[in-house]
Amino acid sequence: MLKVIHPGFFTTIQDAGRFGYRDKGVPVCGSMDNYSSSIANSLLENKETDAVMEITMTGPKLEFHTSSFFAITGAEMSPTLNGIPVNSYEVHKAEEGDVLSYGKLINGFRSYLAVKGGFLTEMRLKSRSFYKPITDGNCIKEGMEIPVERHTEYTPKISHMKSEAFHKEHELLVYKGPEYNIFTNDQLKLLFKNKFTIAKENNRMAYQLEELIGAHSYKMLTSATLPGTVQLTPAGKLIILMRDGQTTGGYPRVLQLANKSIAILAQKKFGDKITFHPIKH
Repeated sequence: MLKVIHPGFFTTIQDAGRFGYRDKGVPVCGSMDNYSSSIANSLLENKETDAVMEITMTGPKLEFHTSSFFAITGAEMSPTLNGIPVNSYEVHKAEEGDVLSYGKLINGFRSYLAVKGGFLTEMRLKSRSFYKPITDGNCIKEGMEIPVERHTEYTPKISHMKSEAFHKEHELLVYKGPEYNIFTNDQLKLLFKNKFTIAKENNRMAYQLEELIGAHSYKMLTSATLPGTVQLTPAGKLIILMRDGQTTGGYPRVLQLANKSIAILAQKKFGDKITFHPIKH
């Protein structure tokens, strides 16, 4: 068992995602930066689908009520175990009574905590991933006790890995979306030559960009969308759907982010800059 002494800003349980329910309006969900969460699970030789803790901007304070092993990846949030700094991308052992805390955000925006065997919270629609309409209990709250397996011995095949530098990358690789051809030449120049700023409207559902690239009057029926779909509003604003994004939308789908680019964007916060780079076929 892991007890939540303090939940942090926005801390949730996430796994590889919730699949097979998009026709009912349920988004994929899952780790925003699935590269970092996958590495955390790999260090502990967990299944790729095992649940991790996604920590946004400021971290929680957690007390281990059982012996376990853990790994931290993603954003650097100055983690400590009993007040002693611990390295990210490395396997650590926690004994009963040990306290894991987070401090100052150094870089990135989302950190991932994995424990040996994964977090054993309630499954909803074949996933433990938090999504408020159906899994309110998987948003971490003060006093919450989270089930974890007891592990006293574990010799990892790989005890540490090189830190991923998603927080330093700003280029997002994109494919052409279904309505890509509505772009004018002037809009394309702006799209691929300019830097864009992450707006304050950013969360697990979508990221908005501050700069406009020109209005349009294209009309379309509501159509299917995916995590990473880039929509263009009539006013010329770009909206990038993320893991909790709606399953359909009525704005033109002008671009589609590559999967790794979704992970890169997930490590960005208000005021950060990104660029788009087209993937050549």
